[in-house]
Amino acid sequence: MSPVEEFGRIVTLWSRSMLNLFQRPLRWRETLAAIEFIGIQSLPIILLSALFTGAVFTYESYDAFALFGAQGLVGGTVGVVITRELAPTLTGLLVAGRAGSAIAAEIGSMRVSEQIDALEAMAVDPVNDLVKPRIIAATIAVPLLTAVFDFVGVFGAWLTGIYVLHMSRPQFEVRLREWVDWEDISAGLVKALVFGMIIGTVSCYKGFYTKGGAAGVGRATTTAVVVASVAILVSNYFIAISLP
Repeated sequence: MSPVEEFGRIVTLWSRSMLNLFQRPLRWRETLAAIEFIGIQSLPIILLSALFTGAVFTYESYDAFALFGAQGLVGGTVGVVITRELAPTLTGLLVAGRAGSAIAAEIGSMRVSEQIDALEAMAVDPVNDLVKPRIIAATIAVPLLTAVFDFVGVFGAWLTGIYVLHMSRPQFEVRLREWVDWEDISAGLVKALVFGMIIGTVSCYKGFYTKGGAAGVGRATTTAVVVASVAILVSNYFIAISLP
């Protein structure tokens, strides 16, 4: 299958899910369960990654700015980079690796074991039952995780700046407050919204069209993570140049 045909199938699956958005049954229980799996169960890895991302970025930035005697710019620079770029991108990649692979494996196992065929035989729409809740959940969970990453990442940067690099609090915090505004935070959340939609759609697509037994499930899982990760990085560029 050519990349154009595959892209068309992905868009078709996403469109079917969105057209079924308010179709009964609404599958709220499945959606909430998926949010819990994608969002809450991803919190530990997000918290740990955010804390040390902010810390190491501050540490490395301090050395670079110190060459020009501009250490006071560290707080603002780190805050902007975390909220606009690092938080949504790293959150998307981490969720794609953890939850996206699991979604692809789960739906792929249902496909190769003919459970999806059984749903269709019982006149149950598998897109509405399996795909829609997971796409909605990923679209909601990734921005929420990004907001957590923003807070914890900036906190890790603050800890490193104050207690490791021994910067004065005003020196760090004044630039942070002056440079980081709602536009930076909202830009990161918009990216996270798109990344969540990409993760949910790609993972469900790869699982939904799995074939080839257990080996096919393994290939679908790996491909889902790779495609979602590349799509996140590519779309990040186009969103970045289109946002103020």
